[in-house]
Amino acid sequence: MIFGKSKIKLSFIMRILILAVFLLSIHFSCQTYQKKFETGEGSTMVGAYVDYQGDVDFDKYFLDKTMRVDFYHTGNASKEMFAIDQVLNDGSWSGSNTVLIDKLELGLYFFEVADAENNILLYSRGFASIFGEWQTIPEASERWGTFHESVRFPWPLKPVKLIIKKRDANNEFKPIWSTKIDPEYRQVNKAERVHPEKVNVIVDNGSANEKLDIVILGDGYAASEMDKFRSDATRLSNALLNTEPFLSQKEKINIRAVETPAMQTGINKPHHGIFKHTPLSVSYSAFDSERYALTYDNKSVRNAASAVPYDFMVILINEKTYGGGGIYNLYTTVAADNLFSEYIMVHEMGHHMAALADEYYTSAVAYEIPEINVEPWEMNVTALLDKDNLKWKDLVDAEVPIPTPWNKEAFDKFGYAIQRERDSLRANHAPESIVEDLFVRQLSREKEFFLQEECYGKVGAFEGANYYAKGMYRSELNCIMYTRSNDFCKVCQNSILKVIEQYSK
Repeated sequence: MIFGKSKIKLSFIMRILILAVFLLSIHFSCQTYQKKFETGEGSTMVGAYVDYQGDVDFDKYFLDKTMRVDFYHTGNASKEMFAIDQVLNDGSWSGSNTVLIDKLELGLYFFEVADAENNILLYSRGFASIFGEWQTIPEASERWGTFHESVRFPWPLKPVKLIIKKRDANNEFKPIWSTKIDPEYRQVNKAERVHPEKVNVIVDNGSANEKLDIVILGDGYAASEMDKFRSDATRLSNALLNTEPFLSQKEKINIRAVETPAMQTGINKPHHGIFKHTPLSVSYSAFDSERYALTYDNKSVRNAASAVPYDFMVILINEKTYGGGGIYNLYTTVAADNLFSEYIMVHEMGHHMAALADEYYTSAVAYEIPEINVEPWEMNVTALLDKDNLKWKDLVDAEVPIPTPWNKEAFDKFGYAIQRERDSLRANHAPESIVEDLFVRQLSREKEFFLQEECYGKVGAFEGANYYAKGMYRSELNCIMYTRSNDFCKVCQNSILKVIEQYSK
């Protein structure tokens, strides 16, 4: 009996030992995985240093395909954290093989890819994100949020460091997260994706590596509406390419459309009590703003877009209700059937491609607007903290005073009255045609205002921009980033030209 008890006791001990060995194996396996994807937090991180030597030799460091790093971005109004989801092959490389370092440094965020062994900077790009916008709304002060994001860069031949930076209170980029990626690690998915989507080429001006490439997706288009999607994509592409500076640079641009048919027509519209499931999950009412249309389904969008080479992305939504959105280096959304769809396309591409700020200030927005303490980083607005060094001073004629006077009080009175009327129409669920008529009337009256101004058509510093009625300035009286007009101002045109140049060399 004593022997039997000892046997039972030994058997129990053996089970404990086996369990311990198993748990240790999991622990070391996780450590191995973590070693391949090392992460860090805070503004002072080991490994965040890079050695800038200019644009490197592409073939020495990269393969001709795209690495996509998907990650979760989590936080609240004051904190943010990152966690890798997956690293995968996202198709052939469509970016420039020569302009690898981003010298424009636009966006709230900025990522760098450096050689893990010698810290040489290999690639960089600025970007913005839904999380970055969400942090500025009241909800972020009340709870945590998680958003799925991606960065894309040429496939490295050797292990690299990925460093993500964010602007601090002085608008300077500081590292907030880093990770090491080994392209040979077994968790990195090297497989080529098989794409069932049908592709339509709208504009083909040559090699993707030497052109700026735009992909157009659609959401809320039923399978029977693919002809309409192709027609909408062509029409809105033409609207973009017929607007300067795209018009004079159109030979540097490729545009392709990828079909993503839905089971039904239309998308989600929570303010209207309409709820739908669509392939890309685009929805109005982002941040509870009725007109703001976004999708949080980053993975589905990225997977569909990778059917073609792309630098920038447009998602057409098969809706008449006014709305859309544009986030720098993420995507643009456009309500394709609205009377002002061509304006929406061009305006939102200003945000998406060149990180242009909104220049209006009478319309309601979801963001909490901070006090002005520093010069904004966007190229088309200024706080005029140093008027002798105005960021677009080379475009200002000597006789134009800075700041530049204009009949702002009368214009604002009209603008706020239009906004109240618009809010009333929306609250009463007025037909979209009635809202469109209001916008037509507004645009006509605005043109009358501008034509009476002495400095109309001149570059200066006109107060009212970037959601601020006071203390922020735009470069011209009118611009497509200010009203629903047709043209970019000279400063915005120059900003977009710099982006086209960076992607078409």
